[in-house]
Amino acid sequence: MKPRNHFIALAISLALTAVVLPAQAANSPGKPSYTWVDKDGVRHFGDSVPPEYASQARSELNAQGVPLREYPAQLSPAEAAAAQKAAQERERRRQRDNYLRNTYTKASDIEQLRDERLALIDAQMEVARGSLSSVSERLATAQKRLTGFRPYSTAPNARRVPDQLAEELVRTLSERRSMQATLASREKEKTELRAEFDADIVRYLELTRRPGQ
Repeated sequence: MKPRNHFIALAISLALTAVVLPAQAANSPGKPSYTWVDKDGVRHFGDSVPPEYASQARSELNAQGVPLREYPAQLSPAEAAAAQKAAQERERRRQRDNYLRNTYTKASDIEQLRDERLALIDAQMEVARGSLSSVSERLATAQKRLTGFRPYSTAPNARRVPDQLAEELVRTLSERRSMQATLASREKEKTELRAEFDADIVRYLELTRRPGQ
C-alpha cells in the first residue's frame, strides 16, 4: 500500500472510531443520560445535570433517547405547602360534588333543607332573645337598687353596696354578655349557612345541567 493510501485509510479508521465509541458509551449500562432546560429555556442533554439545575424538572433517557423516568422540580417549603393546600381543596370539591349528586334529586330539595335549617336557627335565636330580655330586666332592677348605696347615692346615711347586690350585678352582666354573644354567633351561623346552601344550589345546577341548556 502506498504511503498516501495508508494515511487515508488510517484517517477513515480514526473517524469511524470517533463515531462508534460515543454510541457504545451511550449504550453502556449504568450510564444514564439526562435532559433539562436552562434558565433561558434552552434544552440540554448530558450524562449529568449541572448542580444549578438539579432542583429543576428533568428527564432520564435511555440509549435511544426515550425518557425512562421524570423528575419533577423540587418545590420550596412554601410552594409545597401551597400545592398540598390546592390538592386538598380539589379533593374537598370532588367529595362535595359527589355528595350533591348522590343526595339530591332536584334543586328544590336543597332549598327545602336550607329553609328548615334556617328556621331552626331562627327558633334558637328567638329563645335567646327572650332570655336576653329577662336578663336585661333583672339588670335594670339591680342597677335601680344600686342608686340607694354609696357612691351612687348622695344621702349622708347611705351605706356601701352590699356584697350580695354586687355579686348579683356581676353575674347578671356576665349573663347578658353571654346571651349577646350567643345571638351574634347564631346570626353569623345563619349568614354562613345561607351562603353555603346557595352555593350548593348553584353548583348542583352546574353538575346536572344537560349539554346545550
